[in-house]
Amino acid sequence: MAKNANLGQAKAAKNDEFYTQYADIQKEVNAYIEYNPDVFRGKTILLPCDDPEWSNFTKFFAQNFEFFGLKKLISTSYAIESKKFKEGYMPSLFETESPQYDIDKTRTHGKIFILDYDANASGRIDIDDLQWKYLEGDGDFRSAEVTALCAEADFIITNPPFSLFREFLLWLLESKKLFLIIGSMNSITYKEVFPLIKNNQMWLGNGFAAGNAFFRVAGGTSADYADGVYDVSTGMVKFRNCCWFTNIDHGRRHQPMTLMTMADNLKFNKKLKGQTEYYHYDNFDAIEVPYTDLIPKDFDGIMGVPISFLEKYCPEQFEILGIDGGDMGVFYGVGAHLTKQECHDRFAEHRGFRRGKLCYRDCDHKLQMCYRRILIRKKQ
Repeated sequence: MAKNANLGQAKAAKNDEFYTQYADIQKEVNAYIEYNPDVFRGKTILLPCDDPEWSNFTKFFAQNFEFFGLKKLISTSYAIESKKFKEGYMPSLFETESPQYDIDKTRTHGKIFILDYDANASGRIDIDDLQWKYLEGDGDFRSAEVTALCAEADFIITNPPFSLFREFLLWLLESKKLFLIIGSMNSITYKEVFPLIKNNQMWLGNGFAAGNAFFRVAGGTSADYADGVYDVSTGMVKFRNCCWFTNIDHGRRHQPMTLMTMADNLKFNKKLKGQTEYYHYDNFDAIEVPYTDLIPKDFDGIMGVPISFLEKYCPEQFEILGIDGGDMGVFYGVGAHLTKQECHDRFAEHRGFRRGKLCYRDCDHKLQMCYRRILIRKKQ
């Protein structure tokens, strides 16, 4: 069984490319189609980090081009010489058998693939109609060449390099387009990300099956990852804290959670065993809710919940008020009434305490630090 590992560990690996499975893309996109069958109709999709010779994103949207009613599909690839991982590269027959194949450009230039008409006169538009050429540059999403493609796109969809997630998101937001991307759940705590979630400008997608994301890698060994993450026999890596981020609406985010009262949770839920009440934070006027299923339906005050709450967050049911941790926590009022020295004196027993971090005292009056918490309140 793979241990719980985060995508941050992938930054240290030589290979920064993780290829999403076709079934995972299908599961996610179907959630948007089910909510709005015409969501992609007449639209142009840009896949700025996707080579159809490797990526399933291009394959998926090309195969469903007519079913979704797409107007145009554009995908771009990144030159092998610009990647961190270069071992074992071989151009595909799709490229080498083309008249425009260039033995030098195949390593130094990115490629652009366009699908917008029945090129082979087969009677339908699909992956066999993809047209391609070499880009002028290496295909970096930050280049002026790729950025210019945003102008004609309605949607930007991809699995960006994990180590460049922050930079990719900023690039994406500048485009002001609808998007669907993959990233680490921990990205929620980034100062560039959380305000978007709080203000309902970005939310989590439908999600991976059972919360497990399996990616294919072009190379690497088990030594590049935490124990149990890399499966040598399949060449797949498994991450538990990976999610989809989007600003495209889907039905799951409008399904309110079914909750119990505080009394019932304290009486019947084993996760609160030994407690006679919900703990109250020492440095903020809110209660500690360690698991999403422990959110009480009869409490109208502020609650601190795990970041995984966002997987079930319904904006019609709850309001997101802030997040704890460091300066961002202080910004949202956590420990803001205490000076740094007062925090040190009051919580000196816990060496790991930092101002802006939520904490509470348990049944034995022992100071407990919380992992990142999102501050929420029930909507009336």
